[in-house]
Amino acid sequence: MTRLVALANQKGGVGKTTTAINLGAALARLGQPVLIIDMDPQANASAGLGLRAPEGKSTYQLLLGQAGLGAVVLPTAFDGLSIVPSTSDLAGAEVELTSMMAREYQLKRAIEGEYEGYRFVLIDCPPSVGLLTVNAMTAVEEVIVPVQCEYLALEGLGQFVGLVERVRRFLNPGLILRGLLLTMYDRRTRLSQQVADEVRSHFPNTFQTVIPRSVRLSEAPSHGLPIGAYDPRSPAAEAYAALAEELLQSAPVPAEVAS
Repeated sequence: MTRLVALANQKGGVGKTTTAINLGAALARLGQPVLIIDMDPQANASAGLGLRAPEGKSTYQLLLGQAGLGAVVLPTAFDGLSIVPSTSDLAGAEVELTSMMAREYQLKRAIEGEYEGYRFVLIDCPPSVGLLTVNAMTAVEEVIVPVQCEYLALEGLGQFVGLVERVRRFLNPGLILRGLLLTMYDRRTRLSQQVADEVRSHFPNTFQTVIPRSVRLSEAPSHGLPIGAYDPRSPAAEAYAALAEELLQSAPVPAEVAS
């Protein structure tokens, strides 16, 4: 059964794209075919894997029904990892979606029944709570919320988790909050530990795996590589490998709930 997972948070710079790339690559190394759908107009997930969308073959065309999923998927340089790339055109899609009937279900309709060859579909969301993010959460079964281990990252976290609950209640009854993921953890600072403790006290489903702050992790996208290929012995590579194992061991959404 394919597991559909959105990586989402209304705050930028918390590690959504980094997690999409590196979790996807880690899962693929474990023999799990992965498709990443880049739903961010900044296209950082695409660039981070060294790819650019060909003309007319991106998430924009997929979302607006101008192309099917098979026509916009690109293979990456890594076995078992594919991506639907994004372009800046996607920024205009929110305006175009506004006048459409059932606009929150555009992505769900576009990919439904077309992803059977993948074990995981990971959707990298933009740093907003607009129609792109809502479309992603309506199309998936699970949401992972990356949370940076800094004080300001806690601002608005409760409201975003509330949004996930509203999407579940009104648009996607099968949606679950799979967990919060602590990112950019600096073990040298008391603040990181305090933020981690605070998040865990309010959200028991926070992942055990913690992603450390890492210069090597920041460098990897500029080379078009996931950290597991750029520096496989780094603590960040080990952390994403552990996260992949933890996600695999978690229970998928039952089919009767997802439907």
